[in-house]
Amino acid sequence: MPASTPLVTLCQQSTFIKSADKLEQCPPDWGREVAFAGRSNAGKSSALNTLTHARLARTSKTPGRTQLINFFQLDEQRRLVDLPGYGYAKVPLALKDHWQRHLDAYLSQRQSLVGLVLVMDVRHPLGPFDTMMLDWAQRAEMPLHILLSKADKLKYGAAKNTLLKVQAEVRKSFGDQVSVQLFSSPKREGIETAHKQLEQWLFAEDDQSGTDPNSF
Repeated sequence: MPASTPLVTLCQQSTFIKSADKLEQCPPDWGREVAFAGRSNAGKSSALNTLTHARLARTSKTPGRTQLINFFQLDEQRRLVDLPGYGYAKVPLALKDHWQRHLDAYLSQRQSLVGLVLVMDVRHPLGPFDTMMLDWAQRAEMPLHILLSKADKLKYGAAKNTLLKVQAEVRKSFGDQVSVQLFSSPKREGIETAHKQLEQWLFAEDDQSGTDPNSF
């Protein structure tokens, strides 16, 4: 079991706030939040549920089920965000365009966003969507942490080799701005490492995120 930390305690009491179809429907833009992104069926919602020890994000065997920006409150200052899954061919083109337009607005304009977790299937890392998100994070100078999910689907040696290859690739292109780890929701592996990264972002002392408009 992961060691008990303020984040673990908050995760255990996390609650759903609301879903947003557009930027203007999002909760007030203050405090700190970390968003989870990933190609459809990469294991994003399962990872979010595992990290919060809850069933916050809806999981489905049907890729593309997450179609809204979903907000979950840890406390009054901190949130986790489940972003729409991308890349599933059977999703209508008009819906894909809608997702891309409003996701871009969220990523580029949301002042309380302090970090991005990018979930990739360890068997299919660094696809076109993943590269797009990495490029966006670099332009925005947004720290990004990669979860190579479904690590239990590979033997340990193969998973470790993939980890090393992805680490080398992102280090070459993005330097220290991007970190990478293996993760398995069914085996609950990688939880402590992921929690440490979330803690760095959500409990940072030099808080440059949005400010509560009621604090003045």
